[in-house]
Amino acid sequence: MSERLVSRREGAVQVLVNHNPQARNALSPEFYSALREALTVAAADPEVGAVVLVGAQGYFCAGGDLNQLAKRRELTESQRRERIEALHETVRAIRRCPKPVLAAVEGGAAGAGVSLALACDLLVMAEDAYLSLAYVKVGLSPDGGATAFLAEFMPRQLLAELVLTGDRIAAPRLASLGVVNRVAAPGSAEAQAIELAQRLARGPQRAMARIKALSLSAHHHSVEAQLDAEAERMAASLGDAEAAEGIGAFFGKRAADFISLRKLS
Repeated sequence: MSERLVSRREGAVQVLVNHNPQARNALSPEFYSALREALTVAAADPEVGAVVLVGAQGYFCAGGDLNQLAKRRELTESQRRERIEALHETVRAIRRCPKPVLAAVEGGAAGAGVSLALACDLLVMAEDAYLSLAYVKVGLSPDGGATAFLAEFMPRQLLAELVLTGDRIAAPRLASLGVVNRVAAPGSAEAQAIELAQRLARGPQRAMARIKALSLSAHHHSVEAQLDAEAERMAASLGDAEAAEGIGAFFGKRAADFISLRKLS
């Protein structure tokens, strides 16, 4: 594993730590490739039920490294676009991962760090943490999908305020808008995210992969397209051993044991 990404297991949860604390965990091409590789490994491991993404030493991510961004001004526009695609492929990897991916935000997330946090399926933030898209303050515009993700929650005027001013938005306000799933006491966002991830990790993996896909497509599909997607996945789920276990457990008045199914497969 890259020194920019530290990986550890907490039971059935893979914890991935953005580890560049001297630069408030600013992003780099090395981090992007390491994170994509770690997500691929986690997706293929039947003993991993969920993933939690955190930042080292109490700060989630400061976004892009301005020193590197300044150097990119010397590149051609097509070369600059190629560098941006490294971030975008990482965002896609988070969303395509078939297992739940949670972000635990302490301190704050800025710039592309906001995109990484919002690309995750669930977001836990410390009460004193914030999100900031301050691209405008250095003459840049957002990337990483942050505007698309926030548009799912915010009216246009609020999104415009956030990106045009670059001001910070605190966790409580984000929670009131539905952006944040859990607001934690300062210093406990990671623990809360892992606890929630452990709960998800005990669930039916194939069913949750289908649920994640449906959740991602719901904001973009027409009702008819979403009905088709739901029908396709429900039909597949009904024929799955997970459904046999879940329905059998319901009628047997016992807790479903999806973990044992994974060990048998």
